Amino acid sequence: MIYPETVLRRAKARLEQANRAAQAAVDEIYEKYPRLREIDMELQKSMAQVVAATFAGGDVESAVREAKRRNLALQEERSWLLQANDLEESDLDANGVCPDCGGTGYIGERMCSCLRELCRQEQKKELSSLLAGKESFESFNLEYYPAETDPRLGTSPRRWMAHVFARCREYADTFSVQSPSLLFSGGTGLGKTFLSACIARQVAEMGFGVVYETVITVLRDFEKAKFGGENDDTATRKYLSCDLLILDDLGTEMLTPFAQSALYQIVNARLIAGLPTIISTNLSPSEISSTYLPQTTSRLLGTYELLQFYGDDIRMMK
Repeated sequence: MIYPETVLRRAKARLEQANRAAQAAVDEIYEKYPRLREIDMELQKSMAQVVAATFAGGDVESAVREAKRRNLALQEERSWLLQANDLEESDLDANGVCPDCGGTGYIGERMCSCLRELCRQEQKKELSSLLAGKESFESFNLEYYPAETDPRLGTSPRRWMAHVFARCREYADTFSVQSPSLLFSGGTGLGKTFLSACIARQVAEMGFGVVYETVITVLRDFEKAKFGGENDDTATRKYLSCDLLILDDLGTEMLTPFAQSALYQIVNARLIAGLPTIISTNLSPSEISSTYLPQTTSRLLGTYELLQFYGDDIRMMK
């Protein structure tokens, strides 16, 4: 799972803070009961002495026997001190924040579950700051869509949107980095942003790295990276590498040659990497074809799963 660098940085900072707090708690106990510190230091030394005897070619068996005898005595004293002062063994474990990785956040090259959970929490915070906060599949209301048959559809918008809703929910429930990309197309106020936000929340809750932004914001970040003079792609790297990228409001941006090129780069790079993207737009497929580069259009209409939204503007009804 690949998280945006901002999310990973905040999660690592929280883990480091937890590590410092754990170490501070151990130091406080040692300061109050200095004999415990002495015992733990002696236990560490005895192991080092055995290793030194091994390399020095001395009597290793005798060294081991003496170390074992000494360690048993120290451990008995240590256990008595802990019990006498109502302390637990775990109270003196500075790595107690995570026994699996010792508080580093990684087991070898693999991210530990402790850091992954912190990333998940930070991911949710970031999405909450971008979204309205009320988007959930449970609150999606099909009653806003007309129940009368639309001759263009051969069915009612409500029945049509029931299928769209079911597909979005299934997509979120079964999401993986091998999931297909989706293109939401339809007029203003038909639920495209709402359903994409529902997917974003659920996928993030599952622990995947999700980036949700408007196309205007994304293009602004690419422009800053290109022309800002800092030659730093940190702000744009997340769009190309996150597990799920959701781009809202395609078609509202100022369509300069640079914007055309950046959009193609995003769409193409993620397709090559096999990473799913969800794009919502008020433009129809034919309008997309007449607006964007043929290379971009070919990828959007040829490889994305198209979900078309029909009905009346829900915002106006509300």
